[in-house]
Amino acid sequence: MGLLYGLIAVGLALIFGLMDVVNFAHGEFLMIAMYATFFLFAFFAIDPLLAAPLVAAALFVFGAVIYLFIVRFAVRAKANAGMVQIFSTFGLAIVMRGLAQFFFTPDYRSVPHSWLGGKTISIGGIFLPEPQLVGAALSIAAFGALYFFINRTDFGRALEATREDAGAVALVGIDKNRVFALGWGLGAALVGLAGAIMAIFFYIYPDVGASFALIAYVTVALGGFGSVFGAFAGGIIVGLVEATTAMILPPSLKSVGIYAVYLLVVFVRPRGLFGSM
Repeated sequence: MGLLYGLIAVGLALIFGLMDVVNFAHGEFLMIAMYATFFLFAFFAIDPLLAAPLVAAALFVFGAVIYLFIVRFAVRAKANAGMVQIFSTFGLAIVMRGLAQFFFTPDYRSVPHSWLGGKTISIGGIFLPEPQLVGAALSIAAFGALYFFINRTDFGRALEATREDAGAVALVGIDKNRVFALGWGLGAALVGLAGAIMAIFFYIYPDVGASFALIAYVTVALGGFGSVFGAFAGGIIVGLVEATTAMILPPSLKSVGIYAVYLLVVFVRPRGLFGSM
C-alpha cells in the first residue's frame, strides 16, 4: 500500500510545490476517480485496469478545469489570500462530497468481478494480494514517467521554472496560468490513476477520500512539501510503518504508528525528510 499512498500524495505535493496551495479537495478527487471506475465497469463492463488510463485522462481535464474556474480566482485575492485559498478548496471538497451523497447515495459500492479482484500470488510461502502488487508496479512506473516528464521535457522545465519564480517566467513568454492548469491536471491525473486501482479492492462511498487524504497529507509532510521524491519515499515509509504497527497492535490501531512517526519528524525536521521549504 505504501507505493499507492505515494501515488495519491504526489499530486498533492506537485500542486503545493508549484503554487504553495494545499488542495483540501484532494481526497474527493480520489473519490470521483473511484466512482468513475465503478460506473465504467457497471455500465460498459470495462475492467478497472483498462479503465485506469481513461479515468486518469478524465481527472486531468477535471483538475485543469478546477484550476481555471476556482483556484485561479482564489489565488488572486488581495486580502487574506492564504485563507481564501484554503476555504476555496475546502469548500470544493464539501460540495463534491455532498453531490456524491445526493447523486450516488451513501451506499457502499464495489467492483464485484475484475481481472485481479480477490487473487493472490505466493512468494516463498507468503501470499500477497495481486491488486496491491499491480498497483505498486503501476505506481513505480508513474513515478518514473513523472521524473522523466519533469526533467527531460520542455514543459517539465517550464513547470520547474514556474515553481521557482512564477513572475519571472512571464518575461520569457511562459503563460503561468497554462502551466498551473496543466500542473493541476497532472496532479489530478495521478490521484485518478490511484483511484482506479484502489477501486479494485476497496469499497466506494462518498467519504472514502477523507481517510486517504489524511494519509496523503501525512505522507507529503513526512517526505517534504513540494518534493516529488519525498512523496515517493514518504509513501513507502508510511506503508511500512502501517504494516509493522498492524503486526504489533490491533489492526484498528494501525494508523497510530503513522502519526507517531509523523510527529517525530515534525519535531526533529519540520520541513520533512526531503523538503527544502
